[in-house]
Amino acid sequence: MEIKDQVRALRESTGMNRKEFCAYFGIPYRTMTEWELGHRKLPDYVLRMMTYQVKMEKLDKQGGSVDEK
Repeated sequence: MEIKDQVRALRESTGMNRKEFCAYFGIPYRTMTEWELGHRKLPDYVLRMMTYQVKMEKLDKQGGSVDEK
């Protein structure tokens, strides 16, 4: 899966639209659009950090901890 597809899948997994996702992470809307369209490549570490943040938010909402499965 290409990075552009991964970032879109991550955003869609949160249930947020592009505008909400950008506001949540503090990313300019145009930058996010360029990433999702594949016109610009986001750094791998940024995708990993966003993925980690989304995962931690989901665990927190579930009342779980990192050690639970």
